[in-house]
Amino acid sequence: MELAFVNPSSATLFAPTKALPSLFKHSSIRVFNVRCISNSTAGAAAGVLERPWKTSDARLVLEDGSVWKAKSFGATGTQVGEVVFNTSLTGYQEILTDPSYAGQFVLMTNPHIGNTGVNFDDEESMQCFLAGLVIRSLSISTSNWRCTKTLGDYLTERNIMGIYDVDTRAITRRLRQDGSLIGVLSTEEVKSDEELLEMSRSWDIVGNDSPLTVELGYLRKKHPLIVLAGVDLISDVSCTKPYEWVDRTSPNWDFNNEGRGEVFHVVAYDFGIKHNILRRLASYGCKITVVPSNWPASETLKMNPDGVLFSNGPGDPSAVPYAVETVKNIVGKAPVFGICMGHQLLGQALGGKTFKMKFGHHGGNHPVRNIRANRVEISAQNHNYAVDPASLPQGVEVTHVNLNDGSCAGLAFPALKVMSLQYHPEASPGPHDSDSVFGEFIVLMKQCKQQA
Repeated sequence: MELAFVNPSSATLFAPTKALPSLFKHSSIRVFNVRCISNSTAGAAAGVLERPWKTSDARLVLEDGSVWKAKSFGATGTQVGEVVFNTSLTGYQEILTDPSYAGQFVLMTNPHIGNTGVNFDDEESMQCFLAGLVIRSLSISTSNWRCTKTLGDYLTERNIMGIYDVDTRAITRRLRQDGSLIGVLSTEEVKSDEELLEMSRSWDIVGNDSPLTVELGYLRKKHPLIVLAGVDLISDVSCTKPYEWVDRTSPNWDFNNEGRGEVFHVVAYDFGIKHNILRRLASYGCKITVVPSNWPASETLKMNPDGVLFSNGPGDPSAVPYAVETVKNIVGKAPVFGICMGHQLLGQALGGKTFKMKFGHHGGNHPVRNIRANRVEISAQNHNYAVDPASLPQGVEVTHVNLNDGSCAGLAFPALKVMSLQYHPEASPGPHDSDSVFGEFIVLMKQCKQQA
């Protein structure tokens, strides 16, 4: 195929094609001949023809029947999980390594992910616990001096699936309207959309090969209105034996130097605890002993701690009655501080009830009113369950309220030396507005020690 391109130097317009030859006499007119040859047949015959871009090779199938085509990165295969959206603008590595996301697909509403790569310093635990990552745009390059590898390589090494080039805005709107949905991520072409949909509708937050999964799935199909009991997820993310934590926040990142005087011994229950919670406690002058989620209360009290921390963690607090019992046996015998899952367990231990939220709180930009201090704090949150303040007994005080929906975001019971927050005060990822709560825990332990 041959084409002729005419490049007039003036703005003169000419329509009739037959007028072109007369214009060739002018020196300002130039004609270029371009020959285009298609090699598609030859390339295909040689078996080397490839598109210069990645095509859709993955699907996200939601239990509502919607199918979302996407491109894969990280691990391949088929995975089931509960889809939740996170509104953080940064900190995807902290999110990936937050044990509270166990059993979930995290959809990032920020469209551009992966531009800073990953590094060892930003990890909140030693592994990734989430089921998969859903993003709009995957960065093709990294530009951070701390970067040690790309996000794709990081997920591949940890066998975590990820997809991109999917309409995350549309999925988020659907989750906000219908609530959190079970989904299936798959790169396997042999599985039909119908098979993946059936997997999503017959799954609950347990291992897919267990007899319990089959039973729960059958009940859910036959009786859709049945509210299934939650599943213990904290046992899989907790440590298996006690250990001492000594690492403090790095001086490069330590923005608060208060509370470095007297040393207090804190026993921290690991329900899925994040490293930066431990670092912040250590930075405030605490000696920390981390214990497993099933550690007996009697053994904790034998250590004679100055305070006890009940950490964040995944899943439904009603699914871990042994943890609620542990909290009951410690409350009133030592100052306690609950964070997220620990906050919910305290709510139940004090006689209150918890409930599952429509789509939960996940992000580093949730406004919370601190009633005691009469100020608004921007917080980092990650939870699907909340404490019902109307169910709490007399003497329990609501100290913080989420301004997005009015839900309970903090509790205190001064008579029993209890305090708790529904969000992550260590700000990983997120703002530092609530870091002072660690200082409040120090004050609580100091007062109790002086009264003893």
